[in-house]
Amino acid sequence: MSETKEKIVSMADKLIREKGFNAFSYKDISEPLQVKNAAIHYHFPSKMDLGIEVVEQEIRSLALNTEKWKKLPEDEQLAKFCNVFRKHCNNGNVCLMGSLAPDYETLSPEMREKVHEMAAAIVEWVTGCLEQGRKHKRFHFKGSAEDRALLVISNLQSSLLLSRVLGPAAFHRISRQLLADLGA
Repeated sequence: MSETKEKIVSMADKLIREKGFNAFSYKDISEPLQVKNAAIHYHFPSKMDLGIEVVEQEIRSLALNTEKWKKLPEDEQLAKFCNVFRKHCNNGNVCLMGSLAPDYETLSPEMREKVHEMAAAIVEWVTGCLEQGRKHKRFHFKGSAEDRALLVISNLQSSLLLSRVLGPAAFHRISRQLLADLGA
């Protein structure tokens, strides 16, 4: 990816997490990057094309991270996953899925498909981590691992929203309690 294209995607990611997908325009990207709107349109003819690239980048990032973490004990893997959210909290951002969900019905079918792919990948990874962690007696919880994964993910997402209103301490308290409840 060219340096300009990378900067455009990075800025779009930041704006989606800060404002939401429908709340920014190419002008919000072009001004801080000091590029013309035409340069953005060259790389991404439509805003949906840009949004799809942001989501694909997040999917790749998840795959790279989980590959790096896979040799760690499951409780440490889940803590690393929580740290990804912690970084977003410290930057005043929400997670990409949490930011795109309110705009979901306004997205193109192709972008909705990518958002669904991202959500499914996250749920699948957390589910697998929890299943293996319970098998190795690192996690203790009732019910299915997939149901628990949905609870973990939704709590992490909502903790980022709460931290915007109540401050970062809300995220830290919630994530600590999530891990403690699992016996991690």
